[in-house]
Amino acid sequence: MAERKPIESWLTDMDGVLIHEGTPIPGADAFIKRLRDSGLPFLVLTNNSIYTARDLHARLKRMGLDVPVENIWTSALATAQFLDDQRPRGTAYVIGEAGLTTALHDIGYVLTDHEPDYVVLGETRTYSFEALTKAIRLINGGARFICTNPDETGPSAEGPLPATGSVAALITKATGKAPYFAGKPNPLMMRTGLNAIGAHSETSAMIGDRMDTDVLAGLEAGMQTFLVLTGLTTEADMDRYPFRPSTVVDSIADLVDLVDLPTP
Repeated sequence: MAERKPIESWLTDMDGVLIHEGTPIPGADAFIKRLRDSGLPFLVLTNNSIYTARDLHARLKRMGLDVPVENIWTSALATAQFLDDQRPRGTAYVIGEAGLTTALHDIGYVLTDHEPDYVVLGETRTYSFEALTKAIRLINGGARFICTNPDETGPSAEGPLPATGSVAALITKATGKAPYFAGKPNPLMMRTGLNAIGAHSETSAMIGDRMDTDVLAGLEAGMQTFLVLTGLTTEADMDRYPFRPSTVVDSIADLVDLVDLPTP
């Protein structure tokens, strides 16, 4: 097997790797500081499409994690990039929050419910039955179905909540049309993110807490993968999958020293 090249850029998931239920995971601050000191390209990723990169920058900074806006990559941004490549300056009917609508506005999309090119489904705190009904009718009328991510549930203080993937399944059942998912585990999210920072997969690493999204996406994008055990996937869970991460560590704290600092 060919020896891995040195890691020259880093991608890391956010929830379960850097933070957990609004609290930084020990070592996350040191890891982000090391990345910034290194000067290496890096991205913090999230499948959650609710927040803009600017929103997430402010939320992370309140937790003591100073991640520049340009180093944050969301499934909403990946979706917008995909649509801009596919059908520039198109139209879309959107179910989602500011993270998604802002990303689409920024690429010049018009948001409309009149014969849109796409129906785009993202995360929202309140899924409206009226909005879902409209989405179903528009898809049946010929609109193409796009979804920011396939996550079936999301975390909350009270327990799991239905997320984008679950709602997409409802729409698919009603229309017979499956969506195209832009977020993890689609390696498209990794590749568009790498392109955004001018990085290459063969010299990049992906850090995540989930085998079925983070590790799979990194693997399929050709990256070195690190699984941390501070999130959803446990060590016992790994044997259920037909693929493995390159390396398993207890937490992000174990990866700080792997980030190369510039030589004086």
